[in-house]
Amino acid sequence: MMFFQAAQASAPPDLGEMMLHHTADAWTIELPFGLEWQLPRWEPIHLGTLTLDLSPTKHVVFLFVVAALVFLTLKIAARGVARAEKAGVAPKGFANVMEAMVLFVRNDIAIANIGEEMGPKYAPLIIAFFFFILYANILGLIPYGSTVTGNLAVTATLAFITFLCIEIGGMIKLGFKGYLGTIFMHVDGLPGWAAVALSIAMSPIEVLGKLVKPFALAVRLFGNMTAGHFVILSLFGIIFLFGNLSGWNWAIGGVTTLVVVGILMLEIIVGLLQAYVFALLSAVFIGLMQHEH
Repeated sequence: MMFFQAAQASAPPDLGEMMLHHTADAWTIELPFGLEWQLPRWEPIHLGTLTLDLSPTKHVVFLFVVAALVFLTLKIAARGVARAEKAGVAPKGFANVMEAMVLFVRNDIAIANIGEEMGPKYAPLIIAFFFFILYANILGLIPYGSTVTGNLAVTATLAFITFLCIEIGGMIKLGFKGYLGTIFMHVDGLPGWAAVALSIAMSPIEVLGKLVKPFALAVRLFGNMTAGHFVILSLFGIIFLFGNLSGWNWAIGGVTTLVVVGILMLEIIVGLLQAYVFALLSAVFIGLMQHEH
């Protein structure tokens, strides 16, 4: 009875702080048994009025973890496929699964949307996008993990890489004159003055369209991965908010746990889907610039 009274007298948990603590970047990494790894803090670099702090954060560490996992996964799979080819048999087990996934991304995403000519050249980038984002999404669902794709700076950087590939690749493929045609459109059948007026009027919209594509890539991935964690943490907060109701503790906790487990299963699908969508849209946008309008 005294414990129940003390629990009621205590302040309710700050769910907002709990959610931000889990999703935001930090200078520490939580470890099992209540331990924390304090990351080193380096002296900022001053470039005139600009100050750069290059100290590693939690998301930076997990970026390297994700990159290492992608490298090891594909390296091990490549060795398994090479051994199978040398033996004259089909790859089995892990190598077989990874070969199927890589071929799907290469053939059905990269080449199918960019084209037979340029698709194989961009396929390694699309494959890297897919597996990097997939690992980053899934790593945030395991205990003590962190979702780096829940950081807008990370998704914006991935989208910026896509933007550079779209525009630079398009300029190389179409030539400078052909690239200008993607900004200053030409409509057949219009008289000279009308074609020039329409081209000038539409050019700001064409430029805006170029900028909207990477913006949509960055915000879609960031929003989907952050929203899933907020939903899960909000549902967990129900246990703390209503757990003091006498006689309902187990019912509220049990129902909430079942719902959270279901959403976690859904988050695994969402993580895979978002990796697929980012890779697919990147291939589509690159492919659109590889051909004359």
